[in-house]
Amino acid sequence: MGKHLHKNFDDDFIKSLFQKYLMKQLSANQILDILQIKRRRFFILLKKFKSSPDNFTVAYQRKNQKRISQELENIILKELALDKKLIRDRNIPLTSYNYSYIKHRIEDKYHLKVSSPTIIKRAKENDFYLPKKERKKHDREVLTNYPGELIQHDSSHHLFAPYSGEKWYLITSIDDYSRYILYAKFLKKETTWAHIMALESTVSGYGIPLKYYVDCHSIFRFVQGRDSAWRNHRKLTDQATPQFKQVLNDLNIDIAYALSPQAKGKIERPYQWMQDRVIRTCARENVKDIIKGQNILGAEIDRYNNKQKHSTTDEVPVKRLQNAIRNNQSLFREYKISTPYQSSKDIFCLRDKRIVDPYHKISIKNQQLKIRGVPLREQVEIRIVPDMQKGVSELRFWYKNKLVDLHTMKNSDLDIVQF
Repeated sequence: MGKHLHKNFDDDFIKSLFQKYLMKQLSANQILDILQIKRRRFFILLKKFKSSPDNFTVAYQRKNQKRISQELENIILKELALDKKLIRDRNIPLTSYNYSYIKHRIEDKYHLKVSSPTIIKRAKENDFYLPKKERKKHDREVLTNYPGELIQHDSSHHLFAPYSGEKWYLITSIDDYSRYILYAKFLKKETTWAHIMALESTVSGYGIPLKYYVDCHSIFRFVQGRDSAWRNHRKLTDQATPQFKQVLNDLNIDIAYALSPQAKGKIERPYQWMQDRVIRTCARENVKDIIKGQNILGAEIDRYNNKQKHSTTDEVPVKRLQNAIRNNQSLFREYKISTPYQSSKDIFCLRDKRIVDPYHKISIKNQQLKIRGVPLREQVEIRIVPDMQKGVSELRFWYKNKLVDLHTMKNSDLDIVQF
């Protein structure tokens, strides 16, 4: 009865009960029995009565609900319809609505305020709603104590722009402690050189981290299969050092390998988040060019890093990172070119080795190059720095920790695409 007090008793009757209570003619328990309310509500109403006896009422005051404009209503339904179209397309990797994305898009593009519950209500009323699937529970704990302690690095291959007609690779690096995304770029082809460039961007921008965490892709790790009757393997797992790992060794960065996608959950979840939002925006903007796709990716990275709290840390990634650095809690080391290297080109590069022949030459892909400053039949180390835009590579020849010669070759002659 107490829940609907205004329907069962009028204000004058309740006022008379309070007056008798104040005059000690009725006890609190007697009034509780009459009104069928709890003691806490009794004292709340009594306080209200004592503060203004003439204006006292228990009438239910319904707040006027603000109705959204017809313009906003139409925009919500339009955005929901666009999502439905994407979900129904089997070639597009989207399986659910993203009401939070629609909220942000309406605020950013149309400069209108709307709440997620309002969008969800319209979705349910207009057949734009799918029940959430149960997800497997995963460990969301932050396992590191400092920025730079562990960098999770990976790539993802998806149809990020549905109308481009081609899948792109997304290479990303994320700091485990702060969840700050340090690097994110779309590429049409995944290569060792692309990952080395991502590493250089991270190191030059933030410093040298303690460890990189990667999967067992051949770019990052040599994993040998079993011997067979047709082939006898001479090298076992990790006995060969991939190009990417050689760069890490020069920088004194440790490397750890995830043995399954589940083990790399912290970076897989940002991938899912970016994939979901980037696909929706690229579809709405009819993006077909990877450069425009990169601009959209950049805007989403800015939102992720600088504008919203992370669900695990409950902090905005950039603030969590900056606070730790400010408090001298970072494990990022200052990047300096150490002896004997003369340039970043000597560190962030592809590597090879050759033996100098009796004519002071070496052979690369049937190209003969004369090398100065190296004795005959001695091994020379080649550090290769490709320029993809110009289509050439700089070859830096090292002998006994000394730069002895420089050459330039066309990428096509080097068959640089294999890297």
